[in-house]
Amino acid sequence: MPESLAAPVTDALRRLRKSSGVTLAFGGVVQYGRGLRLTQFVGHTVGALDGVAVDVGHGLGGKVVAMNRPMVVDDYLATPQITHRYNAVIATEGLRAMAAAPVIVDGVPVAVIYGALHSDDRLGDRALDALAGEARTLEQQIVATRASVEAVAVQPGAEALRIRLTEAYARLRGLADSVDDAEVAAAIGKITDGLLDADPRPDRAPVALTRREQDVLALAALGYPNARIAASLGIGLQTAKGYLKCAMRKLGATSRLEAVTIARRSGVLP
Repeated sequence: MPESLAAPVTDALRRLRKSSGVTLAFGGVVQYGRGLRLTQFVGHTVGALDGVAVDVGHGLGGKVVAMNRPMVVDDYLATPQITHRYNAVIATEGLRAMAAAPVIVDGVPVAVIYGALHSDDRLGDRALDALAGEARTLEQQIVATRASVEAVAVQPGAEALRIRLTEAYARLRGLADSVDDAEVAAAIGKITDGLLDADPRPDRAPVALTRREQDVLALAALGYPNARIAASLGIGLQTAKGYLKCAMRKLGATSRLEAVTIARRSGVLP
C-alpha cells in the first residue's frame, strides 16, 4: 500500500471496528489495471487474507470496485450476489456477514474498506453507516492531502494563506446577509467577489453556483460539519445538505472536500 494511504486507511479501520462492532475490519488499495490488494487488517484474523489480490468484478471487493458503490452480504459463502473465487480464504478466516465500501476520488475507486463478522449475525445499520462514513472520511483526507501538496508545490505557505482567505470570504458573506442596509451589503459583496480568483484554471469549465450554494461550500471549506453550517446560515439541516449536494453535483465532485478543491480551481471559492 502506498505510504500516503497506509496510515489513513489503518486509522479508518480502527475507528470502524470500534464504532460498528465488526470483528474484523480490513482493506487495501485499488491498483490500476490489477484490481485490489488486501494489506490492512484490524481485528481477529488468521492471516489468510493478507496480500490477497482481488480482481475487479470478483468477490465482494471486486464487485464494489466495478460498481463504484457499497455492498453488503449476509453470508459471503452462500450469497448469489457475488462470484465465489475467494471462498477458500474467507472460510479459513471464518467470516460470514460482510460489507465493503469503495473510497472514490475524482470518480475513480482508489481503495476499498470492509467490515465483517465471524458469526451468523447480520450487519446492522450502525455498522453500515460507520463503514460508509469512514469511506467518505478517507476520500476527504486524500483530496485534502492532494490539494495541500499541490499548493505547497506552487508556493510554500500558499495553503495557509488560502485558508485565511476562505475564512475571510465566509465571514464577509455571512456579514452581508446579516446587515439591513442594501448598499452596505452590496459593498461587502464586491469585497468578497474580489477575493475570488479572477483567472481560474483553463482546464476547468465555468461553474454557476447559487449564492446559498457558495455560502454552504465556503463553510464546508473551513471544515464545518453540516449542523454547524446550517446553524451559521440560519437554515435547516436538510436544507444545508441539499445545497451542498447540489453544489457537489454541479462541480462533478464525490465528496465535500473534492467539491471545495474543484470550486477553488474554478474560481468560485478563494
